[in-house]
Amino acid sequence: MAIPKGVSSFLKFILFTGVGAGILYLVYQSQNASYIADCSQKGIPADECSLMEKLKSDFAGVNYWWILVIVSSFIVSNVLRAHRWLLLIKTLGVKARMSNAFFTVMVGYFANMGLPRVGEVVRAGLFAKYENISAGKVMGTIVVDRIMDLLSLLFAIILALVLQGNLLFHFFEHEIGNSILAQTWIYIALGLGILFLFLLYRFRHIIKRWSLYQRIHHLVEGFRDGLRSLRRVEHPWLLLLDTVGIWVLYYLMMFLCFKAFAPTAHLGGMAGLMVFVFGGLGIVFPSPGGMGTFHAMVIMALAIYGLNGNDAFSFANIQYFSIQLLGCVLMGIVGLIVLPIINRKPKIIDHEPQTGNV
Repeated sequence: MAIPKGVSSFLKFILFTGVGAGILYLVYQSQNASYIADCSQKGIPADECSLMEKLKSDFAGVNYWWILVIVSSFIVSNVLRAHRWLLLIKTLGVKARMSNAFFTVMVGYFANMGLPRVGEVVRAGLFAKYENISAGKVMGTIVVDRIMDLLSLLFAIILALVLQGNLLFHFFEHEIGNSILAQTWIYIALGLGILFLFLLYRFRHIIKRWSLYQRIHHLVEGFRDGLRSLRRVEHPWLLLLDTVGIWVLYYLMMFLCFKAFAPTAHLGGMAGLMVFVFGGLGIVFPSPGGMGTFHAMVIMALAIYGLNGNDAFSFANIQYFSIQLLGCVLMGIVGLIVLPIINRKPKIIDHEPQTGNV
């Protein structure tokens, strides 16, 4: 029996939200236990030591002028994203409005807070509705948009490895070197990986008949077609400038948040790059807005630079809520309100000729 679409969407929402909330809860519990242990060493009673109270205090001490700059950077980055998207839309022979592109992007981010990746579908549907074009064609341009983001993230990862790779490797070498259990799991993972690759090669003819393989193959073909479609862009240099601008602003949103929070104010640009990359990987995971996974990855990255887990947990929440609440949620709601207004069709008034004496 097929599951109704509405029920399926609700179940997915529960699943992904539950995963995100569960990871966030585990991160909180881990950091709370560490915080209580630290208090115990300092002779502070456990009932006077709460990570939640520390979190409230840290939020109260944030420099909100920097948060305003961060949210402004987020909005500007999405103006650039909307402009880049219009360059892709133009390859379809459509000249669309900037306002519709920008606000549908924001509504899409808002939708992603409820169900990961559904924002792209919402964005395509709304834009197609207000610009009166095919939703399928619009979805194709969004796929290209996401491919460009994936390539940009890969570039950021490579840049971080080139500039800070030694520090990263030394950190993990130290962490793994102090844990026999971690070393054991690494050897097990390597062995399983080699076995997995062997089985893939040995049974490749059978695997090619699987529906999962067909879906992955279709995604790879879509990725390739998306890259080819970039050749049709009228001004590719503008596409490149928009992309660079978007990702520089993304980086600044992370780096400037260091300045807003006293325990991270001393960290420099290289630390900002590493935390930005780790946080970006956390956002990629399919939980609502990267909830939980973003926090865990940012805490791990900040540990490389010697920041204790409790302060790192506060920082992750400050950065997360600044963008997700003040950025995605607020601007998404604004978009839902504004889009019907700016696309309201003017009433046509028939002026019939008057008869009789005036």
